[in-house]
Amino acid sequence: MPPRQPQSRLSSQHGTVLIVTLLVMALIALALGSYLSLNLSTARLSRQSYQQSAAFNLAEAGTEEALWSFNQANAQNPDAWTGWTVQPPAAWRKFTGFELGGNTTGSVKVYVSNLHPVGSARPQVVAQSAVESPGTPPSTRMLQVTLSRRSYFSSGLVARDSLRFSGLNTTVDSWNSDPDNDAATAPVPYSLAVRRDQGRIATLALQNSALLVNQASVLGYVATGGGAPEVGIQGSVRGNDTPADVRIDPARVSTGFAADLPGVIAPLDGTTIASVGATLGTAGQATKWRCPGVTLRGNETLTIQGDVTLVLTAATGSALDVTGNASIIIPAGSSLVLYAEGNVLIAGNGLGNANVRPGSCRLWGTGAANSGQDIKVAGNGALKTVVYAPNAAVTINGNGDIMGALVGRTITFTGNASFHYDESLAHEGDNTPFRAVHWQELDTADGRRPWQEVFSGW
Repeated sequence: MPPRQPQSRLSSQHGTVLIVTLLVMALIALALGSYLSLNLSTARLSRQSYQQSAAFNLAEAGTEEALWSFNQANAQNPDAWTGWTVQPPAAWRKFTGFELGGNTTGSVKVYVSNLHPVGSARPQVVAQSAVESPGTPPSTRMLQVTLSRRSYFSSGLVARDSLRFSGLNTTVDSWNSDPDNDAATAPVPYSLAVRRDQGRIATLALQNSALLVNQASVLGYVATGGGAPEVGIQGSVRGNDTPADVRIDPARVSTGFAADLPGVIAPLDGTTIASVGATLGTAGQATKWRCPGVTLRGNETLTIQGDVTLVLTAATGSALDVTGNASIIIPAGSSLVLYAEGNVLIAGNGLGNANVRPGSCRLWGTGAANSGQDIKVAGNGALKTVVYAPNAAVTINGNGDIMGALVGRTITFTGNASFHYDESLAHEGDNTPFRAVHWQELDTADGRRPWQEVFSGW
């Protein structure tokens, strides 16, 4: 019989095809496995990235909750710290129940270091968030935020509507009573030797006639909400470096000025009295009082002792009326914070503040919008005070020195007073909302270590 070589050759070919097919299938399986592994790795990385991003957002939300509570407490909301564990000076709270989808949940712990900051103290807020989902390790982020009170007095004169100088020799300039930003050091009184060119005046109004510099000499800056300020032929807006032949320095005039001028709420506490006597307060102590109004006539005086807060509760009519030779006296080392919803008239000898810093006498106008509140100050002496009354018509009449800062719905200078802005007021906050001034993520073991004990166990 003849040999069957063709069948053997065919079987050999079939075996080769099978081997090649198996190799191809193995390569496909390997590719599919690698692809699946890559997809799984990408999915894990994507989920971890999502969790990290979600954790960061939760940490930010936690700090914002703390900031909200601070500002609600500042507005005297009794529910400001509801839900928080409060052990002065600190407070803390854990927010849970954040459902982020795909069986992913989140939580954030928030710690506040100083619940009742005083003066220029800057409380710290630290938030630690965690985002967890099945099959992946939890993602944590930690943020540290420093809060500070806003300042209502970043400019010397600010009017919501009009700002007008009517005198022929009115001047505006500045100095810094606290150049080292240390309240413990002796303050610097105003003098020509420390005079500076930062006398900032501004209005939020848009129309050209809103800011009338007229014949005033401004050593500083002028800003409006949109309109051009009107400067008379004898008026000027200059700086120390402005060329002598330039009367209006364009680098010191701007439009587009914007500022938030919220209303102020007077404290609701304090000892109620029917009227004030010759003195109010106790030397070396902080006291708070409530009275319908104060009227001083003839040679009457009211001497402030210690740190006095006085809330004048009259909603209409006259809240403070000082005329004739009467005066309110603030000795060195004492201070006065005055809240008034009604009208204020300080004339005659007016207000005698023996302190160097104008911030030692503060007048808060609490009249509502369209309340028609009037605040009038007249005299020829030195007046050191800070006035914040965003809904009031503020009028300054006299030829003396006004030191401090003024904020009003309108501000009018009817005499030849010299206004000296105290630049240190831009760094102070009193009865003002808080804001974040610095934040950082604690993303290292050394950065987180000081807070680990704080966040453990709750």
